Amino acid sequence: MDELVGISAAPGIAIGDAFLYLDENPTVPRYAVAGKDLKRESTRFHEAVDKARNEIRQLRERQNSTHSDDQLQFLDSHLVMLDDREFIGTIERKLYAEELNVEWILFSTMRGLITRLDAAEDSYLRERTSDIHDVARRVLNHLLARERISLADLSKEVILITRDLLPSDAISMNKRMVKGIAMDAGGRTSHTAILARSFEIPAVLGLSTITRQASFGDRIIIDGNRGKVLLRPNHKTEKRYLLVQQEWRKREVRLMGLNELPAETRDGKLIMLKANIEVPEEVDSIAAHGADGIGLYRSEFLFLRAGGVPDEEEQYKAYSYVLDALGDKPVTIRTLDVGGDKFMPALAEVKERNPILGWRAVRFCLARQEYFVAQLRALLRASMHGNLRIMFPMISGIEELNKVTAVLEEVRAELRREGIAFREDIPVGIMIEVPSAAVTSDILAKKCDFFSIGTNDLIQYTIAVDRGNERIAYLYEPFHPGVLRLLKMVIDNAHAVGLSAGMCGEMAGDPLAALILLGLGLDEFSMSASGIPEVKRIIRSVSMSEAEEMVGNVMEMKSFEEVGGFVRDVMEKRFDVQTY
Repeated sequence: MDELVGISAAPGIAIGDAFLYLDENPTVPRYAVAGKDLKRESTRFHEAVDKARNEIRQLRERQNSTHSDDQLQFLDSHLVMLDDREFIGTIERKLYAEELNVEWILFSTMRGLITRLDAAEDSYLRERTSDIHDVARRVLNHLLARERISLADLSKEVILITRDLLPSDAISMNKRMVKGIAMDAGGRTSHTAILARSFEIPAVLGLSTITRQASFGDRIIIDGNRGKVLLRPNHKTEKRYLLVQQEWRKREVRLMGLNELPAETRDGKLIMLKANIEVPEEVDSIAAHGADGIGLYRSEFLFLRAGGVPDEEEQYKAYSYVLDALGDKPVTIRTLDVGGDKFMPALAEVKERNPILGWRAVRFCLARQEYFVAQLRALLRASMHGNLRIMFPMISGIEELNKVTAVLEEVRAELRREGIAFREDIPVGIMIEVPSAAVTSDILAKKCDFFSIGTNDLIQYTIAVDRGNERIAYLYEPFHPGVLRLLKMVIDNAHAVGLSAGMCGEMAGDPLAALILLGLGLDEFSMSASGIPEVKRIIRSVSMSEAEEMVGNVMEMKSFEEVGGFVRDVMEKRFDVQTY
């Protein structure tokens, strides 16, 4: 038995068999083919197309009952492409003209077509590149005898072992069959970690060597509570962890008993506990975990799915679905936040040395307003279905805030001219995730309706540490005195002008941080829905004076090691919060 220690990304215990997901680019051979062999190559191509077509049809049938129409559209578009005579005819003509093996013909044709579409002025054509790549790769895998199952095709329960996982892969995977995740890369605030918590899949990241040490079918235990992975455990260890798993599930059931109770301190301070979601289908978990609404709907995940960028109507339906499902409860939808480590087809041509500090979020939206305007139109139209709040990400100063609100006003005026109804009283807020925004939060507070602190980016920018780099993950420290001072500044500046101060970063869902954030005066915590009961338990166990006293002690400390040690000791003894 081998024990690996990584970063606890999502709590819980998972036991199962390893499935290695290694998405390497295949080596495509290139060799001459002539005479009768050309006919054989053509036959091989058609057989591979048939296999790919049958795969997609079977996948669609399996997912038809569990996925919404917009999620199935990309599968339909792939079937259309495989039935396209022009696509098939192009490969056939090039095969006989160039007299090379069909794998190479398909690969070179795909590469050339994607290059041309990326350069097109028409955004719709540019967005088709992901479809072409997916279809061609599926056919190519059959030609190369690489019968590699996709994560969406999983038909039995597995522990997913991978180097890294794109958000689009995580969204499309068959979540019922993925019982745990172990990954070489990533940290607690990486997108894989965020999605794992949202999907309630135990996960340990930052393991560095798990893909080299594990083999297909290995028995594996994921201890997401302590950040451990056990490879090939003996019978005694597995039996012990089965008991731990049962106790964890009992604990979750006990916490769910708090669902109908408010997050209210012993001395009567009411705190809002909301959920973060990535996809509309997560709304079912809101009521199941006693959330007071949605504090962050990451709308960019609509744009990262296979099938291209959603148009205004698709977005309108997705936002309306969520708003209808929540009724009177507030729903905060963040406008498109792509770039950095979240890629979409429109950014395929952009190569940046430092994308985390580059062309992303509102910077991208202000430059490519066709995406921004379509989203704002969809949001405003959807506002008639519920209690919508719009939030702009990555605001660095008053100039950007003025620009995005100006675009919003233009869209409002446009809808009025068209006679399209929308709510005129939609609260508009911003994320505080850039140090310059935190420092000037007194200025920004006068120009918006609410703040939501995005600690994932605020911490990495404040400490200058890439939150997705496992080699320096130990430096990503929410309890750094510099971070805590910025948080206090933002909350105080919001309260000075009567604004509520919320937090939608992962720190909000960390039980270790709950008492400090409460003492700092945070009004609203927003987190993965599964984390709400534990944070609620802590809030209901204390008074505001107790929380403020703890903050008073912490703000006098000089290092994150001192703060962290003190906080862990208090939370472990006082609230039985597990520390690792």
